[in-house]
Amino acid sequence: MPSEETRTETRTDKTETLTATETRAVPGQASSTSSTRAWTTWTTRLLMLGIVLAAFNLRPAITSLGALLEEVRDGLGMSGSVAGLLTSVPPLCFAVFGVTAPRLARRFGPGAVVWAGMVAITAGLLIRPYAGGTAGFLAATALALMGIAVSNVLMPVIVKRYFPDQVGSMTGLYSMALAFGTSIAAAATVPVTNALGGGWQPGLAVWATLGVAAVLAWIPFVRHREAPQSASASERTADAPGGRGAGPAPEQPPLRITRSRTAWALAVFFGLQATAAYITMGWMAQIFRDSGVSAGTAGLLLAVIMVMGVPLAFVIPRVATRLPHQGPIVLVLGVCGLAGYAGLYFAPVGGAWAWALLLGISNCAFPLALTMVGMRARTGAGVAQLSAFAQSTGYLISIPGPLLVGVLYQHSGGWGLPITLMCALMVPQIVVGVLAGRDRTVEDEVGR
Repeated sequence: MPSEETRTETRTDKTETLTATETRAVPGQASSTSSTRAWTTWTTRLLMLGIVLAAFNLRPAITSLGALLEEVRDGLGMSGSVAGLLTSVPPLCFAVFGVTAPRLARRFGPGAVVWAGMVAITAGLLIRPYAGGTAGFLAATALALMGIAVSNVLMPVIVKRYFPDQVGSMTGLYSMALAFGTSIAAAATVPVTNALGGGWQPGLAVWATLGVAAVLAWIPFVRHREAPQSASASERTADAPGGRGAGPAPEQPPLRITRSRTAWALAVFFGLQATAAYITMGWMAQIFRDSGVSAGTAGLLLAVIMVMGVPLAFVIPRVATRLPHQGPIVLVLGVCGLAGYAGLYFAPVGGAWAWALLLGISNCAFPLALTMVGMRARTGAGVAQLSAFAQSTGYLISIPGPLLVGVLYQHSGGWGLPITLMCALMVPQIVVGVLAGRDRTVEDEVGR
C-alpha cells in the first residue's frame, strides 16, 4: 500500500515512535504517537506506583484485625463463635465478590474497577471501628473485603494488559508489595495502637490512610479504557490469524473456562496454597506458643514466615516466566513445606527458626500462582476469566481449612493432627501445581 511504503521507524530508549512522514501518510496517527509517549513516561510510572499501592492495601484489613482480635472481641462483646468465623470471612468474600470482577471490568474498564475497590477498602477500614456493634463491624469488614476481592482478580489482568512483556517482573513487584503490606500490618498494628493511646478503634482505622494514597494514584486510570500501543499490538498478534498488521481482532465470546483442565488445576493449586496461608496467619503463632515458645518469640517467628514473601515474591515470578514449565518451582516450594511441617511436628522448639524459614519459602506459592494465571492465557480477556475462576474457586476451597484445624485441635487436645493435615495437603498441592505449570493456554484447551 502507498501509505506503508512511506513509513520509517526509529527506536529511542526501546520505544517505537513514528516519523513525520508516517504521520502525514496515516491520518490520526499523531494522537496515537503522543499517547505512546505518554505511556512510556509519567503514565507508566504512575501506573506502576498505583499497582504497588493497591497491592499494599490488599491484606492490612485482615492482618491488622488479627493483631487486635482479642481487644475487638472485648470491645464489641463478640462471641467466640463469631470471632472464629472471622477467619473464614476473607476467603468467602474473595470467592463471592471476585467472580464479578471480569464483568465489571468489561463494562467500566479495569482501572475504574480497581479504583472503586480502593475506595471500598478505604471506606470499610475507616467505618468498621466506629460502626457501633458486631453487625456493623462485620458489614464494614465485608465492604473492605469486597474491594480487596475485585482488586485481587484484576491485578493479573492489569499486568497482562499494560505490561505484556514484563509479566514476571511486574507480578513480582506486585506480590512483593502485597507481602510487605501483610507483614507491616501484622507487626506494626499493636505498636501503632499503643502510640495512638491504646484504643483498638484508631489502631484499626489508621490503615485507611494507605487506602487514600491508592485511591489518589488510580484516579487518572478511571477513564483509561485502552492499553498502550505495545500491549494492544501484543494482544492483536495473539488473537488475529494474520499476525502483526492483521488489525484488531473481533470481539470474542467468553471462554468456556470450566472445560479447561489447566484452569481447574490452577484453581485447586490456588485454593490449597490459600488454605496453607490462612492456616498460617490464623494458627501458626499459637502452635509455637503451645509448644513452649514465648508469645514475643512466636510473633517474631510468624513475622519471619510472612516477611520471606517480600524478596521471594519478586524473584519467583521472574524465574517462572523464563521456564517453559513451572513444575520444578512448585516441587521446590512443596518440599520446603513438607520439611517445615515435619520439623514442626517432631521438634517445634529446637528448630523453630529453621521451620519458620522453610514455611515462609513454601508460602511463596501465591506469587507463583498469580504468575501462572498470566501465563496460561494469551489475551487480557482470557486472563480476566482465568483469574476470576481460579481465585474464586480457589478461595472457596480454602474456606474449610482454618476451621478444620481448629476443630481437630479442640477434639485432639494437641497440634499433632492439625500439623499432619497441613502436611498431607501439601501433596495434592504439588500434584496440581505441576499440572497447572505445563506450557499451554486455556484458549488452546477449550476454544470458544
